[in-house]
Amino acid sequence: MTHARRYVLATAGVVALGLLWYIAYATVGAGPDAIAYVFVPVTGGFAVAALLHLARSGIADPIARRFWRAILVSGSAMTFGYAWFALDQLTHLATASTRSMPLPAAACVAAGFLVAIWAVGAVPVVTAGGTERWRILLDRAIGFFGCAAVLWFAGLAPMLWARDPWSPQAMVLVGLAFIVAVGAATKISYIAGGPVDRAALRFLAASGGVTAGLTAVVAVHFGTRGAIPAQAFIMPLCPMLGACAAAAQWRADSRGREPVRGGGLLPYLAVAAADVPLVALALGAPLSWPNRIVLVAAVLVTGLVTLRQYFASRENQRLLCNSRVQEERLQHEVSHDGLTGLANRARFRDRLSHALATTGRATVLLVDLDDFKTVNDLLGHGVGDRLLVSVARLLRAECGPHGLPVRVGGDEFAVLLTGAHEDPEALAARLLAVLDGPISEHRLLVQASIGIAAAGPGATVDTVLRDADVAMYAAKQRGKARFVRYVDGLGEPVLAHMQIGGELRRALDHDEFRVVYQPIMRLADRRVVGVEALVRWHHPVRGVVGPAEFIPAAERTGLIVPLGRAVLRETCRQAARWLAEFGPDALLEVGPNVSARQLHDPDFVADVAAALADSGLPCERLVLEVTESAVLRGQQVSRTLHELNRMGIRLALDDFGTGESSLSLLRAFPAAIVKLDKSFVDGIEIDDGRPAAADARQAVARAVIQLAHALGLDTVAEGVESAEQAAVLRDLGYTLGQGYHLAEPMSADGVADLLARQADRRSAGLVLEVGEHGQDPAVGVR
Repeated sequence: MTHARRYVLATAGVVALGLLWYIAYATVGAGPDAIAYVFVPVTGGFAVAALLHLARSGIADPIARRFWRAILVSGSAMTFGYAWFALDQLTHLATASTRSMPLPAAACVAAGFLVAIWAVGAVPVVTAGGTERWRILLDRAIGFFGCAAVLWFAGLAPMLWARDPWSPQAMVLVGLAFIVAVGAATKISYIAGGPVDRAALRFLAASGGVTAGLTAVVAVHFGTRGAIPAQAFIMPLCPMLGACAAAAQWRADSRGREPVRGGGLLPYLAVAAADVPLVALALGAPLSWPNRIVLVAAVLVTGLVTLRQYFASRENQRLLCNSRVQEERLQHEVSHDGLTGLANRARFRDRLSHALATTGRATVLLVDLDDFKTVNDLLGHGVGDRLLVSVARLLRAECGPHGLPVRVGGDEFAVLLTGAHEDPEALAARLLAVLDGPISEHRLLVQASIGIAAAGPGATVDTVLRDADVAMYAAKQRGKARFVRYVDGLGEPVLAHMQIGGELRRALDHDEFRVVYQPIMRLADRRVVGVEALVRWHHPVRGVVGPAEFIPAAERTGLIVPLGRAVLRETCRQAARWLAEFGPDALLEVGPNVSARQLHDPDFVADVAAALADSGLPCERLVLEVTESAVLRGQQVSRTLHELNRMGIRLALDDFGTGESSLSLLRAFPAAIVKLDKSFVDGIEIDDGRPAAADARQAVARAVIQLAHALGLDTVAEGVESAEQAAVLRDLGYTLGQGYHLAEPMSADGVADLLARQADRRSAGLVLEVGEHGQDPAVGVR
């Protein structure tokens, strides 16, 4: 059993003992009257001991520590005062029934009550500010005056105007007890589960209210004769409940407690309490001075309630206004794009659906910015976002009040026209015209492809959007920076292209792709030094599908990433097998093509490292062929290429000379090999008897080889189709070539046979001759 419970039981035992003594006193006259005055200080002593134990237990919170120390001082002062009173009674047994409480003793008790009132008033309540703070203050005032009115009417006033009143000291102390009770009750409703326990405050409120109320009832009904039962077992309830309060605080500190917020019912209960005296007056109670005080208190409570309702009304209006603003903001956010402020896809579909359901007339312009991804890659997403905002501003200006501009998503916009006299082609032309000049604060040039679709009979939202999307895609296929209006049949080639994309996924799952290899040879003796890895699609129905047909679809759908990964792993595995079979000098390098989409993949470098590790191929044997357009795709691509270069993997710049920044790339791009594009090899061998014309045809090839030698780069001439071309290239300084004249693309077994014959002839001292030209075109994974 804890110390706190022991003190509670001790105080309860004293109260029970006082009740038993009073019964014996009232029935058989057990002892003098003065004995009744002993029970209050004895019970108070146990209560003070409980409070002292609580104070010494180490209350962590400084506010709670200060409160309970104040209650300890209060209990000590009241116990001392009642002990003085008991001693005075015991020393004056003959006149005990007629003696009043000595003034010094009453002062000690009153001081104890005042300290308790201060301690309760200092307890923190719910933290609030502004209107909420005033509402809480008004609620507490209503609660205080409402409860005080009923306690005055039912308790203190009858004592003051009783026929056999108690001493003024006693009535002052009862009034102070009522104040403690009302103050503690008010606090209970508003403390937010803070350092002082709510249950402890309830016990303190009961210690004042219950004791004072019972004492007032006894005083009114029994006059001075009621002092004996009051002192014997009613007033000892006050320290007993104080000990219970200390025990409740100790239990809360040891177990913890959840934050609680209350106070909602207090004003209403207080108003009801204030109405009790009014009902009594209405039923015939005399209009005496005590009752007039009740009327004043009721009027005061009514005024406070009115003021509270005024503040509550203002707060409700503010909340309603905020709610409406919040609702409007949420509705705007739900139906508008957060970046540009234009209507979003959901609002666009709603407006289009409404137009189709009412008038059946609507036209959609689908606007897609061309090559917007390049802006994000090269200049960053912040610049890209500001460009989108500028495009949205232009759309608003050009559409005016007759069209609804929409951001569908990403870099795709739309305009909805529902008027009968709007010309969608004229609007599309205006949009292309304004986008033809530099826009945004960065003065960027941006173009757009626009698809136009008008709603036909029986059209739905999805069909109109599908037709606009098909028209926009057709505009891109026709060269971009233009608009196309949808007509029947326009979607057939687009659908065929989309079907190829769908079949690509199935082809990857069913392993329908095959890797073939085109040898790279020395022009002098046609010795194989490397191979370029190419991919073919062996369709189960259509046969071999050309790369020019499926590679763009793979790029668009993103399937180029898993396809390129599969080609890379197969190439490394096959190259390691050739090296193991024919020795390290048989094949110096293997070169799969890498697309820009692969270089943007954050896992690409890890994929390359995994392919090399799994196959055992040395990294210096791997050459990754990259086009100039892929190199110009931004910082992510640049970081990837430099990381691959640091790994020891060589990089080849494929189709060199066809891009716009070839010379600058040789400084920024960590290339080891330059592959002269086939377009500069075609016709290089023509001899029409005009030296100037021949020099012009050979100028690019000559410039590339000179530049490569100056930068220490290897060169490979692509598309060598004849012995005459090979001879001219050798004269210009090219040592390596690739093309149908040298060797056609072949399977892995074909390369193995070629390497085996090359090894045999090398051992016999013969020069390997490759057979006739192949017929099979080869396109790498771009």
